[in-house]
Amino acid sequence: MSETYLVTGGAGFIGSHLVAALLADGHRVRVVDDLSTGRRENVPDGVTFIEGSITDPALMRSAAQGIAGCFHLAAIASVERGIEAWLATHQVNLGGLITLFEVLRTLPAPVPVVYASSAAVYGDAAALPITEQTATRPLSAYGADKLGCEHHARVASHVHGIPTLGLRFFNVYGPRQDPRSPYSGVISIFCDRLRAGQPVAVFGDGGQTRDFVYVADVVAALAAAMTALRSRRVAPASVFNVCTGRATSVCDLAETIAGLCGRRAEMRFAPGRRGEIRHSRGAPEVLRAALALPEPVPLRHGLATTLNWLETETVR
Repeated sequence: MSETYLVTGGAGFIGSHLVAALLADGHRVRVVDDLSTGRRENVPDGVTFIEGSITDPALMRSAAQGIAGCFHLAAIASVERGIEAWLATHQVNLGGLITLFEVLRTLPAPVPVVYASSAAVYGDAAALPITEQTATRPLSAYGADKLGCEHHARVASHVHGIPTLGLRFFNVYGPRQDPRSPYSGVISIFCDRLRAGQPVAVFGDGGQTRDFVYVADVVAALAAAMTALRSRRVAPASVFNVCTGRATSVCDLAETIAGLCGRRAEMRFAPGRRGEIRHSRGAPEVLRAALALPEPVPLRHGLATTLNWLETETVR
């Protein structure tokens, strides 16, 4: 059955992949994006595009009319930006979601919201793997705001009757993640530089580990979450990890990407970043059981696809 969905941040990295998947499933899509990091060319033809801020109540009220559900992905996804512009990032990352909820609670029927949280809510976890029951101790403004989103989503569900489901993304990578953006992840930067035969900067000793999850797996989780939420197959205000359960060190990542490029990895080490978490690896079992998701895309396959996309972008 064709429905109309609102995707905030739909011109961005993850959002644009989700929009394409929704269109492929026959749905109508409405996108809100201020293009601060998203790209207008990421939005396919046939999508209603609204340029503006998620903190604008009038804009969001207009965007939410007649929708069957909302995927809330818009955010300033940068720990460093949160340090430099604490209040401004807070107003978007937490204020934007509250603005959305404020609009939705005035509508005649409940509108389900699947929203992006982050593994940053856990901070530097004492034990691995990180489960949904691991204590939340964010070490960044970004992580604190994402945890705040979860608390307000619980209020939205229990006080205002808005069905919500949060997904704690671990380190997402894949095509359309701009390696030249200050908000980009390590994989897109490494892929861009290593395929060009350039050295990569490694902060610290390179032994820090991350749980890298391919963007197609994230999109599958988002879509399945909305289906589960609309059919009431999950508890109100549930929150799940979106991860692979596998850890990869920064140095091993560089070596793997270089190998796929037929090159040797040249790494230049620099002082570690302030507040950086040493190890992160999630437990995906609860998510997979709740949403019936398959095994994730293997890292080497996802890296190869990302490298192919970068090659195509360079040719353009």
